[in-house]
Amino acid sequence: MWNLDKYGQNIAVVTENGQKVTYSEFNSHCKNLTMNIPSRCLVFNLCRNEIGSLVGYIGFLNARIVPLMLKADLDDELLGHCLETYKPDYIYVPKDQKSRFSDYRCVYEKLDYALLKTPFNHEYKLFDDLALLLTTSGSTGSPKLVRQSYRNIEANTKSIVEYLKLDSTERPITTLPMNYTYGISILNTHLWVGASIILTEKGLMQKEFWQQFKEYEATSFGGVPYTYEMLARLRFFMMSLPSLRYMTQAGGKLSPELHEKFAEWALKNGKKFIVMYGQTEATARMSYLPAEKSLEKYGSMGIAIPRGKLSLIDVDGKTITEPETVGELVYEGENVTLGYAQCGEDLSLGDERHGRLITGDMAKFDNDGFFYIVGRKKRFLKIYGNRVNLDETERLIKAHFPEIECACAGVDDNMKIFITDDSYKDKIITFISEKTGLNRAAFGVSVISEIPKNEAGKTLYSELEKTIGKA
Repeated sequence: MWNLDKYGQNIAVVTENGQKVTYSEFNSHCKNLTMNIPSRCLVFNLCRNEIGSLVGYIGFLNARIVPLMLKADLDDELLGHCLETYKPDYIYVPKDQKSRFSDYRCVYEKLDYALLKTPFNHEYKLFDDLALLLTTSGSTGSPKLVRQSYRNIEANTKSIVEYLKLDSTERPITTLPMNYTYGISILNTHLWVGASIILTEKGLMQKEFWQQFKEYEATSFGGVPYTYEMLARLRFFMMSLPSLRYMTQAGGKLSPELHEKFAEWALKNGKKFIVMYGQTEATARMSYLPAEKSLEKYGSMGIAIPRGKLSLIDVDGKTITEPETVGELVYEGENVTLGYAQCGEDLSLGDERHGRLITGDMAKFDNDGFFYIVGRKKRFLKIYGNRVNLDETERLIKAHFPEIECACAGVDDNMKIFITDDSYKDKIITFISEKTGLNRAAFGVSVISEIPKNEAGKTLYSELEKTIGKA
């Protein structure tokens, strides 16, 4: 997958403690690890944004060993469920977690990671082009996995490199977990061009993150909507970041208000702000909004990536040709993944999607062919006969009350708005009732300690929905 020796003495990785690893050294680490695995098989990689984990990911793919990427602090019960479901030959873990797997035999240890042999041996056949497994949400140990092929990863990587115009002078800093499709795509694209990745486990709210950013002169970072909400509260617009070239955003729709603010700041300060759209089911990314259009078309997810195609279909599956007409978004391209796996036997399945993905997102396009996400197909309620978009309702509240966190869920005729500050309860019901023209009785506000999010900052609506009947 990656010709690491091609970039020889280029710096591949800069670690938190300032260690700099060249591409040649990185390649040696990859080969030293994978020579301990005699044949193609399934491996679980418990991820952190550390060099040991990255060596595992790249080494496994280059050696045609199939990794399932999971977060390192995954709950024991969820991890146990995955192990029982897929029976990997090996598990690759941070050294400080070896005690969790005392029954497994350690066969290799380096860079604070350990390769452990499980009792399983080629329990399930692997499809020949199967390269990588990711959980559907990027956050849980759900046994439902997305099956990505070598062709998927290569096609998407080349497209992203092309539209971002990446080269070896880039130095992205990690802001997203390595087991998350968006986080992985940043690693893929920059290693493809011989750039230097600044690896950190620190978050945007920690001063150490910004110290690393400045010391190693990071040129870019990526974030989900929550990332940019936090940056706006951190007074990001007052920061001096001379090395920064561009910022990317994906992982959900950014509010048009924030999109406009970041686009405006970027254009004024000679930076690029690039909004993108993607799903794990399409390897990573399906669209992008060119930086030069970021302000003119704020709120848009842009146009299809190179060699991809976007379209809309109506409820009968017919293609929509009229601008400003809402339909379900369909994507076609070589990066559309093979399909799902829900059990070990599914790892032998071939390509079930054949390059076409019906996304489950509702969207429209304007007269210039730029697409706009309206909401998830399943994120609509019927309230007193009116169709109400939960994502749009959430956006309205966040725009009017930018100082609070909120999330919307519910059932027909009963929308539940979750907030973390009790003093806003009445204000929010009054505001949303007036905005929608619907009776106050249709809305309930629940005050909770925090909005549940995964490690990539995406709201876990399934967790909120569990509380609706109890609230």
